[in-house]
Amino acid sequence: MSAADTSSQGASPSAGLTSAEVARARADTPGCARVTHFNNAGASLMPRQVIDATTRHLLLEADIGGYEAAAEAHERIESVYDSAARLLGCHRDEIALMDSATRAWDMAFYAIPFRPGDRVLTSMAEYASNYIAYLQIAERHGVRIDVVPNDEHGQLSIDALRAAIDERVRVISLTHVPTNGGLVNPAAEVGKIAREAGALYLLDACQSVGQLDVDVAEIGCDMLSTTGRKYLRGPRGTGLLYVRREVLEQLTPPMLDLHAATWTARDRYEMRPDARRFETWEANYAALLGLGAAVDHALGWGLPRIQARVTSLAGTLREHLAGIRGVHVRDLGVQRCGIVTFTVDGVDGVEPAQVKSDLAEQRINISVSRPPSTRLDMEDRGLSSLLRASVHYYNTDEEIAALARAVRACLG
Repeated sequence: MSAADTSSQGASPSAGLTSAEVARARADTPGCARVTHFNNAGASLMPRQVIDATTRHLLLEADIGGYEAAAEAHERIESVYDSAARLLGCHRDEIALMDSATRAWDMAFYAIPFRPGDRVLTSMAEYASNYIAYLQIAERHGVRIDVVPNDEHGQLSIDALRAAIDERVRVISLTHVPTNGGLVNPAAEVGKIAREAGALYLLDACQSVGQLDVDVAEIGCDMLSTTGRKYLRGPRGTGLLYVRREVLEQLTPPMLDLHAATWTARDRYEMRPDARRFETWEANYAALLGLGAAVDHALGWGLPRIQARVTSLAGTLREHLAGIRGVHVRDLGVQRCGIVTFTVDGVDGVEPAQVKSDLAEQRINISVSRPPSTRLDMEDRGLSSLLRASVHYYNTDEEIAALARAVRACLG
């Protein structure tokens, strides 16, 4: 759901975080004292609660052994499924804990029983890893990839999607918040079309979960993948996969082990009846407990309040950047998120990579997006690279002003 812009200072609890809460969030984030971090769409700064949960389990493994530590932490590990289910608005048996969003997405996508002539519908802003998987499936199974064009706002066109539907569409696969462009694709509207068409709906929510209030029932997706390291503020090497109960039996994971299935006889096995059929026996429990702490931390603030603050901060950043001569904000869509993308005029050899490097020397973190990550979108817009500054609720107006000053200084 969208959120109205709210002031980042003194906001009411229903609209965003108060200035006292922002101060507390920053006090809980050791990295805030060291860097000005606008690379939250890459990997957010972890709060101490996440660091403590992760390191506590690592120390326990060192003290008593890995298997023994997992047994002792069994209830805490199980509670991560409950937290993830609350986060996404689903049932705990629809959650799988993964080692990345990529693994989560791949396990879901490659579990779809494709047949020659099937169609995959996707968007112009699709991420490279996903599109490479489409190309591989097209080669392997004779599947056709159809890219739905954008509407006049630069987001996936709902009218064009509806017109593209036929009985051959096996899956609609959409990136909720693309890696560049700042937009939030109309995921719930896509869900309605998918249900009407009887097509599977896979949502890559890698950059939306943690900054937006994401509800799988409201969106209507059958599968959703996300990561821990981005807006959820968890450790790297963690992810979540949601698979709707009603579609589980349609999906066969591309690999199984003794956790995902039971060897019932010499010539038979039975898959788990829940989403854990997409997991493997070996897991980094320290990281997954950190992920659980990150989810609980986000739930404690409230996702609608996080979304309101992130949306407001991003709007402030766009205003600052738009006021700098030679800077062009490149964000698209009706609803926009915490990712802000922009280009700079190449005066006197100033290139995005140089801007990023100059800011890094001042301990200001941003990133650069290039065509190999979202080739269709960037080639369509004639962009060779984009600077990306992604805000989170612990960022401040003062940090935004400092970023704008640094960018202005890079342009002379």
